[in-house]
Amino acid sequence: MAFKLISPVFREGGTITSKYTCQGQDLSPPLTWSDIPSGCKSFALIVEDPDASSGTMVHWVLYNIPSEACGLREGILPHAELADKSRHGKNGIGELGYVGPCPPIGSTHRYVFKLYALYEVLELPAGATKERLLRAMKGHILAETELVGRYCAKAGADAL
Repeated sequence: MAFKLISPVFREGGTITSKYTCQGQDLSPPLTWSDIPSGCKSFALIVEDPDASSGTMVHWVLYNIPSEACGLREGILPHAELADKSRHGKNGIGELGYVGPCPPIGSTHRYVFKLYALYEVLELPAGATKERLLRAMKGHILAETELVGRYCAKAGADAL
């Protein structure tokens, strides 16, 4: 079996519901993973929008997720370090935590949730950028998987 990432709230290539976007509650969606590779010591997650007009937009950076974890619950709070010792990095607006999809009205963007299984816990403080995380992970990745969701912002929707 291959390392796999899924969400109970959207399927691969499917639509992310507005609850998880700037037009809803802007909560991080629940995620689950399976077929974890042997020797995994931690996970790292990067969520980005490759369709953003100004270049790839980073929506979430979370690392040192414990190897015992099989997923993330909905609505992870943007604390620098979580109770399980997971650490948030900076998103594309320079803040910690998840920032939901928010494409221009009428534009559909892809949101790539990429999960990495690592053979070590990273010596990286909270607040790392995606680039710094990628450098720290280099040579320590056992496996990676991704889940892609889509979102189209609609005119007249209640934005927060």
